[in-house]
Amino acid sequence: MWFVTAARVPDWSVAMRHLRRVDPVMGRIVDRVGPCTLGPRRGYFEALCQAIFSQQVSGTVADILFARFRKLLGGRPTPAGVLRLTEEQLTAVGLSRQKRRYVRDLAEHFASGRIPVRRLGRMGDEEIIESLVEVKGVGRWTAEMFLIFVLNRPDLLPADDLGVRKGVQMGYGLGELPSPKQVIEIGARWRPWRTVATWYLWRWGAAEEAGR
Repeated sequence: MWFVTAARVPDWSVAMRHLRRVDPVMGRIVDRVGPCTLGPRRGYFEALCQAIFSQQVSGTVADILFARFRKLLGGRPTPAGVLRLTEEQLTAVGLSRQKRRYVRDLAEHFASGRIPVRRLGRMGDEEIIESLVEVKGVGRWTAEMFLIFVLNRPDLLPADDLGVRKGVQMGYGLGELPSPKQVIEIGARWRPWRTVATWYLWRWGAAEEAGR
């Protein structure tokens, strides 16, 4: 769900030039993948709902269930709309008991202001992560994906992410999967554009895997 192309894509040319300059390996990856198409998304609540739907199911199944959910809510999920739904309605769209709890808890956090939507743009990355992980079913990885794909914060490096670690392993010719600590050490040179480097590692790694 995270790699859906956004309607508006910022100009990442400064980031691309920086990555080429500070890291020849990353420079080759940038040249192979092409321009970065990472763009911000509207609908914070909807994005996090979709992330919950995507947990532990295939992308195809998640898309089908989420489409039913959106239709039930008139095309656009809102916290108030979700809180009005009955357990029977949530069950009917295909949500497990656990995910029903997660979606309701997310809606309650938004409705109560515990996730301060209007202040997110002024909050630091860690502040936002701390706010989001208070929601049942939202862990640090999901919070980092939100920062990267929804808010486009420029300097995120999800070092625990398997795709990032595999991308570093293949790109740098490492004999084994690097630890998160090693990823952080290698990625230090990418600052302040580690988000863009991460995007390139995902895109390049997926293309390399598909070509094998």
